[in-house]
Amino acid sequence: MKHLRVVIITGLSGSGKSTALRALEDIGFFCVDNLPVILLPKFLAITIKSSPDIKRVALVMDLRERSFLDKYNRIFEALKKKGYKIEILFLESSDESLLHRFSETRRTHPLSQRGMIKEGILLERDKLSSLKKMAAKIIDTTSTNVHQLKDTVQRYYSPYSRNKKMVINVTSFGYRYGLPVEADLVFDVRFMPNPFFVEDLKCFDGNNEDVKKYVLKNKEGKQFLGKTLDLMNLLIPLYEKEGKVRLNIAMGCTGGRHRSVVMANAIASFFSSMKYVVNINHRDIDK
Repeated sequence: MKHLRVVIITGLSGSGKSTALRALEDIGFFCVDNLPVILLPKFLAITIKSSPDIKRVALVMDLRERSFLDKYNRIFEALKKKGYKIEILFLESSDESLLHRFSETRRTHPLSQRGMIKEGILLERDKLSSLKKMAAKIIDTTSTNVHQLKDTVQRYYSPYSRNKKMVINVTSFGYRYGLPVEADLVFDVRFMPNPFFVEDLKCFDGNNEDVKKYVLKNKEGKQFLGKTLDLMNLLIPLYEKEGKVRLNIAMGCTGGRHRSVVMANAIASFFSSMKYVVNINHRDIDK
């Protein structure tokens, strides 16, 4: 039990708990949203017994469960006495920011009466004040977008956060569908031989082993990958020295299914081997 890390994500409605949960899932946490707190002891016991390879779990728990406030303190304390490592990540935001978010999404606040969102926010803030005091980490998302929140969460909970500050996002894409707007560095790999024109390969994507060999074993692929990794070895320390916390790298080919996927995977693998937190997204692979 002592080796299972348990992070409880909670806080104000609209403060970004779902984003935080996805961020932890991307760095290897087993994640569950809105588990009733009364089921937490049984969930942890089953996880340890049936999935001993799972070492880190994250769960969103909040006022959507009506009995949460009445039961969380007793249950958390009982689990800690049994040796579980319970950490609370509390997310909050300003009233004005939360009002704007609820207005944008047209969602109702779980505690709002007669549709008065401001009243719900104030009531929830008051009800969660004791839980906030128990938090190991508090994040104010007032001036934070989803990408910044994801980076903040991953840097704090990543086992490599002490050594590597920057989160690296690698995206493959097809030029026919447009450039990724968030990309910092874009590499065009359309100059490489295209597996699409090889009859035995065209129906597969860049995750296929034969497609991977075709792209990486030709002269152009080898040279490009080698020189790109050399460039990354130069740039990454300079970006980190500057204080950059997130780098978005995009690899593009014509359709986004073959060459860009292979190269994005190769770049992501390189950074993973260096113990960076890496997120990979094959944007157009199914188009």
